[in-house]
Amino acid sequence: MSALSLVLLLLGASVFAVVLFRRFNLPPVLGYLAVGSIIGPHALNLMTDIKRLSALAEFGVVFLMFSIGLEFSLSKLHTMKRIVFGLGLLQVVVTMLAGMGLTLLFGFGWQLGIALGAVFAMSSTAVLTKLLAERMELDAVHGRQVIGVLLFQDLAVVPLLVLLPALTQPPEKLAMLMGVAILKAIAVLALILVFGQKLMRKWFHLVARAKSAEVFVLNVLLITLAMATVTELAGLSLALGAFVAGMLIAETEFRLQVEEDIKPFRDVLMGLFFVTIGVKLDLHILIDLWWQVLLVLLLLFAVKALVVGVLAWRSGTSPGNSVRSALWLCAGGEFGFVLLGEIVRLPKGVEQVALTALVLSMLLAPFIVQYSERLVLRFVASEWLTRSMQLTQIAAQSMNSEKHAILCGFGRNGQYMARFLAEEGVQSIALDLDPDRVREAAAGGESVVFGDAGRKEALLAAGLQRASVVIVTVSDTALSEKVLHHVQLLRPELPVVVRTADEKDMARLTRAGAAEVVPETLEASLMIASHALALVGVPINRVLKRVRQVRTQRYRLLRGFYRGMSDRDDESGEQPRLHSVWLNAGAWGIGHHLHELQLESLGCEVTAIRRRGIRAVEPAPDTLLEEGDIAVLLGEPATVAAAEERLLRGLSEDFA
Repeated sequence: MSALSLVLLLLGASVFAVVLFRRFNLPPVLGYLAVGSIIGPHALNLMTDIKRLSALAEFGVVFLMFSIGLEFSLSKLHTMKRIVFGLGLLQVVVTMLAGMGLTLLFGFGWQLGIALGAVFAMSSTAVLTKLLAERMELDAVHGRQVIGVLLFQDLAVVPLLVLLPALTQPPEKLAMLMGVAILKAIAVLALILVFGQKLMRKWFHLVARAKSAEVFVLNVLLITLAMATVTELAGLSLALGAFVAGMLIAETEFRLQVEEDIKPFRDVLMGLFFVTIGVKLDLHILIDLWWQVLLVLLLLFAVKALVVGVLAWRSGTSPGNSVRSALWLCAGGEFGFVLLGEIVRLPKGVEQVALTALVLSMLLAPFIVQYSERLVLRFVASEWLTRSMQLTQIAAQSMNSEKHAILCGFGRNGQYMARFLAEEGVQSIALDLDPDRVREAAAGGESVVFGDAGRKEALLAAGLQRASVVIVTVSDTALSEKVLHHVQLLRPELPVVVRTADEKDMARLTRAGAAEVVPETLEASLMIASHALALVGVPINRVLKRVRQVRTQRYRLLRGFYRGMSDRDDESGEQPRLHSVWLNAGAWGIGHHLHELQLESLGCEVTAIRRRGIRAVEPAPDTLLEEGDIAVLLGEPATVAAAEERLLRGLSEDFA
């Protein structure tokens, strides 16, 4: 097979596999592994030149470690040092010791046990961080523990890449080789970190003056591969040099641009790396070793869950959060494949069993996370008490509130909203899942409690039945849909204002029952446009008028106004008008559905109906009008007058 044919085969198979796995919400890594196993020599045998592909795929690991170095932050490590260097360090060390004990039990050497323990100690940073973000659990207790442990695992890969190849040496040589490797690493790292940072900043400034995106990308590739070559010449791994290069650039102002430029290379080459891992998967051997694979898989889940759960619990975490962290971290990760490739003279059968166990664990990880909450409630008795205490605290905070606002999220937007409401004398209570933020804000006198706004019990405890409005202050469509679902079940007439990043989810949230959906992009565009128009000389009153027109057209709750004696005629004609019509006894519209009135044909619509003191924000076409209703009409003065005439007296020729 020619080089071009090989590339076409890999690209075509990878695109198909990744799209298929994405459709089922599975990690793309598994798609690459599947491609490698299918087109490799043990299946269809379409790819014979494995060495050439492996040499290219090795750069995938280089760029992956470079990206990890870019994310390396001393300030981030300092804020999470207890979790990273406490729970994270202990998890890796204890898992490696457990691996050594189990391999000794099965008759293998302790060196192999240490190596396999390191392989299985890793968890999937890509999969777990994505799941935490989607479930809005990054700021939860178990979310922080998961992130802290993953961060240490990423850092631990660097010394493990030095350690694992040396483990195959005899015990009398191992100490000397490790000592030499450590001294080399310290010397090279000291040289690079002491002199490299100043040189790196000056060099990037020099390159940036060229004002060429092409030159900038070439420079990033040059720095990454040059650093990797330096460490390789020193007898260390390519990945270590790439990691150091990322660390140096992370301390400059070019970090974000470099991260964006390197991402396509990293993702493509990492895909090739996982394809080469999949090539090693021999299905024929696995059929004979299926019970060993199942045993290793069960041991992987059990040992890692036990290690993480016990360590988290001993560090002072509640039993419920300890079990959550254990379930999140019990599967393997992509760095396990990287470390597996560094083990020298690994027996074929052991490699196949370890490789397959890693693949299956990553495949099962999203399902374990999905059912983790049910498992916690099922097996942790104290979790019910903890939930009850949280709900009691929420209820106690909202007990004296009446016609208040419930804020879902107390980030920057939530805090600004609470201040605006307080200035107008409107009470509010906020639900947030960040324990540090809740503690700080509550100590400062803010009305905020720890609780998940996506849970019905939390909304009820916050006084949903007495509230006047619910405001989702975070841009999270999944959370907004949960809140809207609960409100529609419990109080469908209660207005809910939802924040969203852009307009793509507006129709979806409106159908779910949102009274108003506020897209960030629209508001940002209005502010930028208003400043720009003012700066180019447009009178400020015209700017404000234009912004007001856009908003009244976009937001239905801002459309129209009630006219008063102080309104000038020329202004009142510019905007649609709101007008309330009381359907007293004898009004023609009583007993008719809204769609039967055909008010749209007049150019008018009913925006709200007030019935027995309750305001329906968005009346449905099949809403039946009753005696005593107050219908709020929206339209031009002439159309509003015609609609009022139809509601009160009716026109027989229009309604045969």
